[in-house]
Amino acid sequence: MKNLSFMLLILTLSLSSGCSWLGWGDDEQPEEDTTDFTERNFYDKIQASLNASNWSVAISNLQLLESQFPFGKYAEQGQLELIYAQYKSADYESSIASADRFVRLHPQHPNVDYAFYVKGLSEISQTGGFFDSFMPTDNSMRDIGTARGAFTTLSELLSRFPESPYADDARKRLVSLRNRLARAEIHVANYYFTRGAYLAAATRGRYVVENFQQSPAVPDGLAVTAQAYYMLDMQELADNSVKVLAANYPEHPSLDRNGQFDFDQRLIGNEDTFLDKLSFGLLKRIKPPAFDTRTIYDKATRDAALIKGEAAGTILGMKPATAIIVGVLGAAALANGGGSSSSDGGDGNTGTTGTNTGTTGTGGSGTTGTTGT
Repeated sequence: MKNLSFMLLILTLSLSSGCSWLGWGDDEQPEEDTTDFTERNFYDKIQASLNASNWSVAISNLQLLESQFPFGKYAEQGQLELIYAQYKSADYESSIASADRFVRLHPQHPNVDYAFYVKGLSEISQTGGFFDSFMPTDNSMRDIGTARGAFTTLSELLSRFPESPYADDARKRLVSLRNRLARAEIHVANYYFTRGAYLAAATRGRYVVENFQQSPAVPDGLAVTAQAYYMLDMQELADNSVKVLAANYPEHPSLDRNGQFDFDQRLIGNEDTFLDKLSFGLLKRIKPPAFDTRTIYDKATRDAALIKGEAAGTILGMKPATAIIVGVLGAAALANGGGSSSSDGGDGNTGTTGTNTGTTGTGGSGTTGTTGT
């Protein structure tokens, strides 16, 4: 019994010394006493935290500043910087909530456009995932609810503040968001083909053509409409869609040299499965139509494929040189507004933005940091 007690004592001492050596047993550092802090002291400390990218400390002090000096000289500036700090700390929900609160409390503030802008950035960031920084992902395959919210926010920014310093970047992001929303509709239409819901697929295709004109998804929207109407035995409507497709996008892979639509062609997943090969084609299943020509009509996708050393027309079995030529033709067909633009998430580079919303007074100017991504 004594030996057991002795061993337990040694084990306890070893664990405690080990934790102390690793720093786990150290007491937390006491927070700086802010009892006698003036508003200026708070603000200077906040600026130091922001400049050091210490977002958690900055957020804590910004909340203290607002609670202790709700009507002070730096109150409104502090609210703007809280929106920014929460965005930079990846707390997008809190950033959106703070931006909504600022717009509601200060609708006539000279820098309310900044609140709209950072709110839009937060909503765009919510559409991303953890692995986006490590591997290529397709954001249009995800839930587009937050993308719609970002589109609404940035559209309101442009409609209310067309001369805002954030307007140019907002326009570029809106183009990318619009292209993503259009492509998501095509993904849904492709899914409806797999379920045999041809009328629903036709509705999605028409929606893209009518509401997302000049986006890279329009050619696929026309192809979806033609294919769906053909499967519904509505040949006249299918022929009308084919005529529009042939007149505007004659290089679309669904069309042959004579401009005839190949209704039996499969653009995605046309490779033989293991079961097909094992049964020598006896169990080969007919695959539903699916359309995705981003490597031809979407400049961002085409450039990404070229950077990776992949032919833009790999999905069609083209040679690299032929693929590049077809890609150029596709880009030419979308002149005067076609294609995608730079956006958050790797579509391109966006400009560096920020705001200088200092409050007048003795030494009372403050600058919010860079918010470009």
